[in-house]
Amino acid sequence: MRSRRLIPVAALAVAAITLAGCGLGSSDDTSSDSKPTVDANTKVTGEVSLQTWALKPKFTSYVEGVVKAFEAKYPGTKVTWLDQPGDGYDKKVLSQASAGQLPDVVNLPPDFALPLAKQNLLLDVAAADPKLSEEYVEGGIQAYQYQGQNGTFGYPWYLNTDIDYWNSAKFTAVGLDAKNPPKTFDELLAAAKVMHDKSGGKEYLMSRLPGIGDFTNAGVKVLSDDGKTFTFNTPEAVALLEKYRAAYQAGYLPRDILTQEYLGNSKLFTQGKVAWTTGGGNAIQDFQKDNPSLKGKVVASPALDTPPLYVQGLSVSAKTKNQAAAIALARFVTNAENQAAFAKIVNIFPSTKASGGDPYFSKSDGTPESDAKVLAFASLAKAKSLQPAVISGATNDFINQQISLAIAGKVTSKAALDAAVAKANQLLTQ
Repeated sequence: MRSRRLIPVAALAVAAITLAGCGLGSSDDTSSDSKPTVDANTKVTGEVSLQTWALKPKFTSYVEGVVKAFEAKYPGTKVTWLDQPGDGYDKKVLSQASAGQLPDVVNLPPDFALPLAKQNLLLDVAAADPKLSEEYVEGGIQAYQYQGQNGTFGYPWYLNTDIDYWNSAKFTAVGLDAKNPPKTFDELLAAAKVMHDKSGGKEYLMSRLPGIGDFTNAGVKVLSDDGKTFTFNTPEAVALLEKYRAAYQAGYLPRDILTQEYLGNSKLFTQGKVAWTTGGGNAIQDFQKDNPSLKGKVVASPALDTPPLYVQGLSVSAKTKNQAAAIALARFVTNAENQAAFAKIVNIFPSTKASGGDPYFSKSDGTPESDAKVLAFASLAKAKSLQPAVISGATNDFINQQISLAIAGKVTSKAALDAAVAKANQLLTQ
């Protein structure tokens, strides 16, 4: 299953980094944050707090460099940096909010920000900062806009998306062309049949079950406009499940995808057991590192339909006593220069429109690894959050259980979706 959230970058890092002398946020910075915030007459000064999620100790030098540059840019400011561990971060933030101790600027993915936005604890940054829509990519902004909730409740910080990866050797063996891979789900099913039939049932193309993001891509309305009711038990959703169910029954997917033995789509691809997976722009490096025999056999292409968007962002407390400094800090941390520096030490992408001209992300050096990175970055222009932030972990687990039952043929697709919607709506009210 595709992840619905971009995990904190500390979990992505493979080595400690040092950024001394990198020139972040230099005094002659001309990026977007230098424009007036709140209004032209507002002075940025005083104390302001910034809370990040699991960036210590690997990224201490980076964050301290950004903080120092901000304080130099705005004389009279003082930033207190707080960093919380990865585990239980959502509960920590809710505890801070209930105690009236939410920091001025807080690192929140969209689903963590939603309950705070519902309680009017986060600033509508689009209303407070008219430049928001001009300077950040649309999908990143939309991730902090919620059905039934007016406003935008975060600055997109760093992003990622998925592209498709294909095993060219397996394609060639059955007469398929990895350089002209499937572009739609129906084409994927057709190719899965060819791979199964021509290999005598020994090779697989597909090895994942559908999720909410797949329903969204199929045109299914997952959530009502007011955000109060799930609506994905539609004929279109049933039709999608029926296609997966038929493919599974025909043997086009490994049997163990419905068991505890299932290792995951990416792992099976890395092991050379399936010919298709999805992953970020850097995933090709991991595939080849973990299985050197894949070198030269991995071909990247755009994701089927709309690429998924994974977002981390910075929200501003609605109760901040220093709104001007909080907005300025959020903008500074997420400006094109600082995001680019961050993205170059971690395998993520920046969220500013200005970053589109950075050749590091937009120009390939001709290697498959660089091609994949550029392809993923280009995909961000049309990537969207495919799963509503209101879907909790418990809700997602129950939906996936019902999907598995339908694919296995233990319940009808309609019954599975009806049960999933009923449970999701019950959990939504809690």
